[in-house]
Amino acid sequence: MLWFVAMWRLQVVACSLGLMLSTSFCGETKPRSCGEVRQGYHAKGFSIVHVPHQEISGEHLRVCPQGYTCCTSDMEDKLNQQSKLEFEKLVEESSHNMRVTFVSSHKKFDEFFLELLENSERSLNSMFSRTFGKLYMKNSEVFQDLFTELKRYYTGGNVNLEEMLNDFWSRLLERMFQMLNSQYHFTEDYLECISKYSDQLKPFGDVPRKLKAQVTRALVAARTFVQGLMVGREVANRVAKVNVAPACVKAMTRMLYCPYCRNLPGLKPCQNYCQNVMRGCLANQADLDLEWNTFTDAMLLVAERLQGPFHIETVIEPIDLKISEAITTMQDNNKILSVKFFQSCGPPKPSGVSRSARGISDVFSARFRPFPPEEKPTTTTETSLDRLRGVWMTMQHSVIDIKEKFQISKRFWSNLPDDICADVKLTESDEEQCWNSHTKGRYFPEVVKEGLTNQVNNPEVILDISRPDTLIRQQIMALRVMSNKLKNAYNGNDIYFQDSSDEGSTSGSGSGCPDGCTTEAIQAGSEAPVMGADRSDVHTAEAGNTQSHRPSLRLISLALIAWFCTIQPRWR
Repeated sequence: MLWFVAMWRLQVVACSLGLMLSTSFCGETKPRSCGEVRQGYHAKGFSIVHVPHQEISGEHLRVCPQGYTCCTSDMEDKLNQQSKLEFEKLVEESSHNMRVTFVSSHKKFDEFFLELLENSERSLNSMFSRTFGKLYMKNSEVFQDLFTELKRYYTGGNVNLEEMLNDFWSRLLERMFQMLNSQYHFTEDYLECISKYSDQLKPFGDVPRKLKAQVTRALVAARTFVQGLMVGREVANRVAKVNVAPACVKAMTRMLYCPYCRNLPGLKPCQNYCQNVMRGCLANQADLDLEWNTFTDAMLLVAERLQGPFHIETVIEPIDLKISEAITTMQDNNKILSVKFFQSCGPPKPSGVSRSARGISDVFSARFRPFPPEEKPTTTTETSLDRLRGVWMTMQHSVIDIKEKFQISKRFWSNLPDDICADVKLTESDEEQCWNSHTKGRYFPEVVKEGLTNQVNNPEVILDISRPDTLIRQQIMALRVMSNKLKNAYNGNDIYFQDSSDEGSTSGSGSGCPDGCTTEAIQAGSEAPVMGADRSDVHTAEAGNTQSHRPSLRLISLALIAWFCTIQPRWR
């Protein structure tokens, strides 16, 4: 390999010297017309006022071969700038479809999950209002608070699902117990005692346990999947717009526009020559590939959850029926339950007002029983549910579609150089009729492997392999943290990070952040531009934890990334 590179450089030097001495080594003996170059240069939008009409001596050139040339120093500088713009455009266009997939999928899934939560709340409110009337309206805040917390969790709030659901059932138990035993007066301490024995006596049967498991798995999967889509989108956007190194700009100029200076404006670069240039220019991006593949695999795992028995539609849509089943269970067993609670917490004091005087028994004659299918009324809510089920079927197809696209996106970044160079608009497939960096002919050096460390032998792009791109390393960390979260979500756990006293991560349902976390990892360093999220302008965290839907504050040091989760509510 080193022998080929040495011979290649010797040939370039010999060619340049030969041109300067007006020998026939490169087949040139006198200046030629620059007519085609003037046309091509003008087609790029540049003025041709100072473009030579005939070739001139090229000692002034700093990038292109210094033989007879059609380029002035000013032309070479402008072509240098143009090369940078065209490289950025190539990367952006090549990654466009993949980035659009993340953008559209994030919007679609996020809107659906929020609509599902809101629709489920409307359904419960409609059903319970008809079934229980004023008594439900007087206690409706218990149910409203439940859905408020579910939505707050989904949109990134600091909500521990397990604690929140336990609190809901405790509050519902206290309200129901007082209504069913309205002839007694219960103090706050007495009601607290009742809540303590609820796990033992199970007043609502097995519904709370089942619903907690289902809601936790479904919401953790839904929220984390949408977070993953956002992190994938933001990482892809950042990596596709990474700063172009000067060595890359020089190599791109030599590949794309030195043919102009050599009076060969229509000559395309050899494909393997292009691969060396692109693998050098995209070496840091290729290093993202390992973590990107792990991330896409983790997204595929959670996508399975969206199709399985714990997917959010099977849990949230019939939540009103499940709660009514729990209430019915308590109603049916009230006498036995009351005796057991009285035995455990002591005899309550009479209220001095009879049940009939309070009117509770009359109101409670209406039962919270689910409607049989043949009796369930057709209402606006029911129509809405039917529509939502149709949306869900569409979403199932979307899950299948995005799973296929995830598979395609694996190894995207390491394949990107070859994908760009495979475009016939950019390169020439004929190995003898292509630009090889100094003339028309075969390109002899071997194509180096992808990745930064492999560029030590790249003959076209000289990089300092000891200095990896900081921004890319931040994106690698963001993907790593998100992948960890996705794997935990697949198992029904919502992972979060606490301070160093906890020695790492703790899994459970709840974000563990003060006011809600972002889906993005904590950004390290204040000099790098931030990544956006969705509902407003969320800062993507490039080097720390990933959380849910609101932007994170910057950490002072990368050393703290694995331990701290700091946030502030915002959304793009």
